[in-house]
Amino acid sequence: MAQLLLIGSVVILACILCSKLSSRFGVPVLLGFIAMGMLFGCDGIFGIEFSDFALTEQISSVALLFIMFYGGFGTNWKEAKPVAVPSIVLSSAGTLLTAGLCGIFCWLVLKMDLLTGLLLGSVLASTDAASVFSILRSRRLNLKYGTASMLEIESGSNDPFAYMLTVILISIRSREGNMGEIVWLVISQLVFGILLGVAIALAAVFVMRHYRFKTANNYMLFVFSVALLAYALPQVLGGNGFLSVYLTGIILGNSSIPDKKTLVNFFDGFTSLMQMLLFFMLGLLVTPSQMLGWVLPAVLVVVFLTLIARPIVVGLLLTPFRCKLRQQALVAFSGLRGAASIAFSLTVLASDPSLQDSLFNTVFCVVLLSISIQGSLLPFMAKKLKMIDQEGNVLKTFTDYTDETEVQFIQLNITLRHPWANKMVKDVQILPDTLLAMVIRDGETIVPRGDTILTPGDVVVISAAAFSQAGKVHLSELRLSPSHPFCGKPLRECHFAPDSLVVLIRRGDQTIIPNGKVTVYSGDVLVINNQDEI
Repeated sequence: MAQLLLIGSVVILACILCSKLSSRFGVPVLLGFIAMGMLFGCDGIFGIEFSDFALTEQISSVALLFIMFYGGFGTNWKEAKPVAVPSIVLSSAGTLLTAGLCGIFCWLVLKMDLLTGLLLGSVLASTDAASVFSILRSRRLNLKYGTASMLEIESGSNDPFAYMLTVILISIRSREGNMGEIVWLVISQLVFGILLGVAIALAAVFVMRHYRFKTANNYMLFVFSVALLAYALPQVLGGNGFLSVYLTGIILGNSSIPDKKTLVNFFDGFTSLMQMLLFFMLGLLVTPSQMLGWVLPAVLVVVFLTLIARPIVVGLLLTPFRCKLRQQALVAFSGLRGAASIAFSLTVLASDPSLQDSLFNTVFCVVLLSISIQGSLLPFMAKKLKMIDQEGNVLKTFTDYTDETEVQFIQLNITLRHPWANKMVKDVQILPDTLLAMVIRDGETIVPRGDTILTPGDVVVISAAAFSQAGKVHLSELRLSPSHPFCGKPLRECHFAPDSLVVLIRRGDQTIIPNGKVTVYSGDVLVINNQDEI
């Protein structure tokens, strides 16, 4: 047991170090996790023998459900809504077309039988959001025309469609069902997946809004259980658990629920651990010496998907929405294959182990090539196509909150009329037990000295000790609709629950620290500290 824990700790530490190096060089971190698994595997330095495909398939499904849940939870629907329709068309019809084109290519060029080719196409039809956004986040690349949100919605929602297509083709290949049963399989996958995902999410939001838990840990355990339920219940009833858990994540992530910051911190770390586990196990499972014969077929598949199939599908589906050609080109190039493709290939192997060589090894090589080549070139392509939005911020695409640390930072904008303008740091009066930690001037960071002069346009960052009993602070959000009775009124005339206080107002990109005289308007988001507790 101690040896197992030792190996586990070394692997996690190595993966964390690997993620640091990958972000520095702009390579998707998931590629490093796979390489780490191969290093520990039977052909690697440590020579660990591991060939349990069934166990890996089960662990992959669990890891993938949390990755998809957090993918939905982190989606900012406000940013994604304008591009939601083309994204969903791309994730549904696009998945079907990509699988079909890839299957025909494998049949004609690689000489696979048609059903095996279509199975390979179905598991490769989904794109990997984690790989794309690890690059966008690390390089702070915001894309024009809502392209980041489009990629996020497409990558998050095409996994359930690829899974459904894979299950259907497995059923056809094994001759377990007639046409009527296959039609029912499609209907049940969609209906149970959508209805149960939405219903579970709405029920969870209702519970979290009306029943206060005493500690933030209870909220984490509650949402953790909700994610498991959103996947397991549809699966038991014949629905699509991945579709259900993704929808549950979207609804919860974009709802006003307590302790969302704590939930984001928890699931961000937990999902990272799941990604490490998933990709490390996949790297551990593969035998590199047996994959050499499948490198050439994988290269042909990657070239076909990247340069022919994906551009055709993107052009066919996005042109009716009047998307610009350079946007279509970048979307086409951003179709990286990742965790879901390998996990779905394991689902195929569970039904037919004889496909290990022709399908699993090919898929694994395709994923490695896609992440390493496409992933590394994605920032270059975005700049070459002039798709970088210099004024935007890709982090707005997500519902993430800032991490909580022992030191909290406050931002002050120095205007012409600010009392600190044109004064030395040593001459300004700040609160006791706070520190003027940083000055940002024209995009450059300055470590302030006593004789540093603060000029209009500077952004001053002040540090202070964090509140150590944050669990006693219960924050919730209230977004004002046009018909809300608070609209157009000063806060002192708005009636809130006892022991409630509006601590912050978000108005567009503006953050307001309010007093009773501040008037609130439609579209404002009120952040409320409510001490009611059950």
